[in-house]
Amino acid sequence: MYFAVISIFPEMFATIREFGITGRAVTQEQITIDCINPRDYTTDNYRRIDERPYGGGPGMVMMAEPLSKAIEDARLRASQHGCRVGSEHCPVIYMSPQGQTLSESSVISMAKYDGMILLCGRYEGIDERLLTQYVDMEVSLGDYVLTGGELPAMVLMDSVIRRLPDIMGDDKSAEQDSFVDGLLDCPHYTKPHEFAGIAVPEVLLSGHHANIAKWRFSQQVSRTQARRPDLWQAFTPTLTQAKWLEALAKADKNEF
Repeated sequence: MYFAVISIFPEMFATIREFGITGRAVTQEQITIDCINPRDYTTDNYRRIDERPYGGGPGMVMMAEPLSKAIEDARLRASQHGCRVGSEHCPVIYMSPQGQTLSESSVISMAKYDGMILLCGRYEGIDERLLTQYVDMEVSLGDYVLTGGELPAMVLMDSVIRRLPDIMGDDKSAEQDSFVDGLLDCPHYTKPHEFAGIAVPEVLLSGHHANIAKWRFSQQVSRTQARRPDLWQAFTPTLTQAKWLEALAKADKNEF
């Protein structure tokens, strides 16, 4: 998969290009990450990419012209890496608190793209004309504001990259994470058998895979109900999960 990141701080992306699972994916050429600095597309000696807003007000606004040139270059690079250019295959995504909130379902959809061009804003934002003419979608991490789009872009990239085939050591690892099936993840344990006076639940040591699966599901249910009732309200169980829920309900009644 191809990623082009448009940012005035391209050095920040060394973190995702050089370390961890994403860094390994770059080294093994499973993904490509190009960092493009819009200052390289300016024409003045000061390499300015921002100006004061029309109508007055605080702060500065990123100008459309250098950003549009950077996007055009990113599209060219994407096509050279085999991407089909266009919103359906390699969209231009602006990281913005006004965008659609990133979710696991949207990440799974994005992992099907040939690539993506991520636009990182700074200051008060970006000239609206650039957004209407060049940006295909806006994506937010939540209802809060950061100093720039670089960290959100890295979060988006990390979440998408780990959903790509053969990136994780075990593809089932990504499938069992929180939110994938609509529930939070279950607790996990490893050695030693006892820590701080707390032993590993015996069911996990039984080797009975069906019972382990049921126990993990019951933990997911209780955690989601307690911590994220909004997710629980929206949860639609599979046929197997529905049977487990029925069994859990009967077990709860028997306790009383």
